[in-house]
Amino acid sequence: MMAMLHITGDLSLLEGTIRPQKAVMGDTQGLLTLEDQAEIRRQALDVLTAYRDGDGQLPAPPSRETILRMMRFFVGEDVPDTYVPMMLEEMDLDNEDSRATAWKKKDSSTRKSDFHVLVIGSGMSGVLTGIRLEQAGIDYTVVEKNSGIGGTWFENTYPGARVDIPNHFYCYSFEPNSNWSEFFARRDELRDYFEHCAQKYGVLDNICFETEVVSARWEESNSQWSVQLRDSQGLEINKKFNAIVSAVGQLNRPKIPSIEGMELFQGPVFHSARWDHDVDLNGKRVAVIGTGASALQLVPEVAKQTSQLHVFQRSPAWMFPNPNYHAEVSEGKKWLLAHVPYYSRWYRFLLFWPGSDGLMPSLIVDPEWPHPDRSVNALNEETRIAFTEYMESQLAGSTDLLEKVVPQYPPFGKRMLQDNGSWLATLVREDVELVDSEARKITATGVIGGDGREREVDVIVFATGFHTNKFLWPMEITGRQNKNLAETWGDEPRAYLGITVPDFPNLFCLYGPATNLAHAGSIIFNSECQVRYIMDSLRGLLESDYSAMDCRQEVHDQFAENLNEAFARTVWAHPGVESWYKNSRGRVTTTSPWLLVDYWNWTRACDFADYTLTD
Repeated sequence: MMAMLHITGDLSLLEGTIRPQKAVMGDTQGLLTLEDQAEIRRQALDVLTAYRDGDGQLPAPPSRETILRMMRFFVGEDVPDTYVPMMLEEMDLDNEDSRATAWKKKDSSTRKSDFHVLVIGSGMSGVLTGIRLEQAGIDYTVVEKNSGIGGTWFENTYPGARVDIPNHFYCYSFEPNSNWSEFFARRDELRDYFEHCAQKYGVLDNICFETEVVSARWEESNSQWSVQLRDSQGLEINKKFNAIVSAVGQLNRPKIPSIEGMELFQGPVFHSARWDHDVDLNGKRVAVIGTGASALQLVPEVAKQTSQLHVFQRSPAWMFPNPNYHAEVSEGKKWLLAHVPYYSRWYRFLLFWPGSDGLMPSLIVDPEWPHPDRSVNALNEETRIAFTEYMESQLAGSTDLLEKVVPQYPPFGKRMLQDNGSWLATLVREDVELVDSEARKITATGVIGGDGREREVDVIVFATGFHTNKFLWPMEITGRQNKNLAETWGDEPRAYLGITVPDFPNLFCLYGPATNLAHAGSIIFNSECQVRYIMDSLRGLLESDYSAMDCRQEVHDQFAENLNEAFARTVWAHPGVESWYKNSRGRVTTTSPWLLVDYWNWTRACDFADYTLTD
């Protein structure tokens, strides 16, 4: 409907009797009746036919006021004025890519040529950083420990690996893809997308593969980072850089728990993020330890091969029912996205809006709520009821299993997972057992659960997550006054805006502490915000006489205090929840408690008053 308005300029569409009721996650038809959908398609055919047969000219773009009316009509609810700039930038209706760096001075070319940036990692955010540096004309090198780009999508090759954010939103805002084969694409297609972007924007030639950063030390004498690099042959070299951007992420170092007897097991053992494709699972007895995001994807696929599958669950996960999770994108949908003016942009908005800040109220603790163990407020309780009813509908007649899969803690306390029914359908198979306890002990022939019984298996797969609190580990980063970053952070890493740390000048983090999105949006959105902030920081340095910027301690500490206060009000801090969002002392360290619109505003430009600048 919004594309029709752009093509015709006819605002009467906004006054018609057919009106979307509400934009909800998992539904892109505005809860319209089938009859209304058919009528809109009939009107759209007439409009597109006339556009095809016409001169191809479009009316003048709608005004900002009209765009706001369109947004509110489209999602069936109020869109506050404060969100319009962010949404317009995300939609990029003018195809201007306003998040690219805009130089304010024209005489900075000499400094740019002398300024060298190190980007660590070539996953989604590393490629993005390379693209922005390439566009800005700043010299840079990307080092990547793997033999190819993709980060998460290079390393995770387990069966069923896919994204759990809609693809048409999980892509760069300036590089939409109308040809995704599924609404939630698989690993191979995602990696191909990021490789395509790296190739298209000239980043690929600047990547040193199979190269790791061993250490980095700040040199005050020349305001540079002295970086020790090691290649795949073990050869180490030292290079100097003016700035470092860490794009290593939070989910890149697999974590295998210490379980008694692990060394005794006689069969193959591997982590889901290091899948051993040489191990044939056909007809085998397999134990999968863990029931997080990776397990929910791989278990239904592995169960098709094994003779017996035992899944060990420390605690169950809440699941968002999503019938489109494995659905293919129709050829008609691809054609609309590729050829109808503005269709893809409004589709991106439709995916973004219901998954943005509207969910935040359900995550905030109501201190007067009478059922704090099971939910944190009335909205959270409604979510609990709806998701429980979904599981009940999928497991009718399986009372024992239902008791195992319905969490006791409030919804959103841990990462919310997606299910189209395949996970629960797998658990009811006769050759699949959900063991409602963690793995307590491993023997030469199997795994012992909390009930003391050994399940004999041929293969053990750990789907047990990552070292999420060890940011930048195992690199040794040494800043001013010989400060070690790992020691400075300890078990509670903090960074201003999740990006900069006092006494570590010209060091910038992407997907750093307290920037994981557990309530809204896409990590690509957050990365684009962070990269713009970093690029504006570099622009400021290059257009000035300064060589280094260092976050002020008081600015950092105030931000950390605000973080802790915000975390205390959220479901993530719930005492009944154990998750990778928390450190060993139960304090939240990884997720962002901020509204997307606030974080977007904070990162639009660097406020250099927050930094100590040195020559």
